[in-house]
Amino acid sequence: MSVEDVTKQAFAPRIQERLDALARISAEPGAITRLYLTPEQARAEALVAGWMREAGMAVRRDAVGNLIGRVEGRVPGGPALVIGSHLDTVRDAGRYDGPLGVIAGIACVAALLREGPPPVALEVVGFADEEGVRFSATLTGSRAFSGHLDPAALRTLDAAGTTLAAAMRAYGLDPGAVRTAARTPQTILGYVELHIEQGPMLERAGVPVGLVTAISGASRLELTLTGEAGHAGTVAMTERRDALAGAAECVLAIEARCAGQELQAEHLVGTVGRIQAWPGAVNTIPGRARFSLDLRAPDDGQRRAALADIEAACRRIAVRRRLAFGLALLHEAEAVPCDPALTALVGAAIAAEGFPVLALPSGAGHDGMAVAAIAPIAMVFVRCRGGISHNPAEFASLPDIEAGARVLLGAVRGFLAGRSG
Repeated sequence: MSVEDVTKQAFAPRIQERLDALARISAEPGAITRLYLTPEQARAEALVAGWMREAGMAVRRDAVGNLIGRVEGRVPGGPALVIGSHLDTVRDAGRYDGPLGVIAGIACVAALLREGPPPVALEVVGFADEEGVRFSATLTGSRAFSGHLDPAALRTLDAAGTTLAAAMRAYGLDPGAVRTAARTPQTILGYVELHIEQGPMLERAGVPVGLVTAISGASRLELTLTGEAGHAGTVAMTERRDALAGAAECVLAIEARCAGQELQAEHLVGTVGRIQAWPGAVNTIPGRARFSLDLRAPDDGQRRAALADIEAACRRIAVRRRLAFGLALLHEAEAVPCDPALTALVGAAIAAEGFPVLALPSGAGHDGMAVAAIAPIAMVFVRCRGGISHNPAEFASLPDIEAGARVLLGAVRGFLAGRSG
């Protein structure tokens, strides 16, 4: 079959059919929930492994449960270009976040094999635990793949009190062999990931695919304000040390800073997703309030500057309101820029399909963040309706899936062309 014949094929209908088949594998009726080291993950892996074999790949599962399909190049056992994403989900998820990249990767490898043997090895990886829902630790599969999984992670507990190590043993994995999942820079030529955008920029621009420039760094914090609880009916407003009112003012200060009302900062986002107040009685002034902050930006300097401004603003609010202020950093991840050479191949593939090349960062985390420690990475975004993700309403149209798969194929083909001499 010629390259022209391959190019004329429609990828999207079969990709969608397989996404729908995976969506039927769930721990919850009427929802899509597939967590790490569960029977649902095993069923999903078995299904995807069958598709990999059908495409012509040899299939194995590594020591943490990552599913790996491989086609050898001219030199057996040589380094590979990896296409990947994840097969796990959040609770009550959509069907595109993660699996789209794995299934599209399988479709691309199948198409390339119809053109002939590749000059270098190709792998498709379905990472086992990107979302981190069960053990509250994201990127478990890809961190192990890159050799950067902290051994302490094996002691983390799920909601039932089961350690990660015990769950691995019950799943048929050996926690003592986790290090064998690690790959080295000598074994990976590059990593390309197709993913829904999980944001509104492509839809606003009216284009089906986007070129990812970087994966945003993130800071997650817990902030606490402590005042004095008191009777709601007897303490004058001027005498109150209301911790919840202070927290509310801090939340608005965070919104103002990240919205650029104080300083314009494109792609900087801040979210307060959880807030608690004590003692929590309707007739008592809150004496203590605690809230979360998730701060992200594709530039680490921009994020750190915003964090410093936010901390300073919250401290000023606390002083003025006669509140004690505390801050704890829970998570810190640096921004990960995409590789210029691989990204150029993605841009060329987008242009070759006749689409404008819209460059944008990813505000969400991806497996590529971990893989970047050992290999150059690139990402292709596919438009999703309303920018909605982590939600049953998550949706990508067949034409947009088709565009994404063709761009992925074009980028991989461009990479292989550079290795064919």
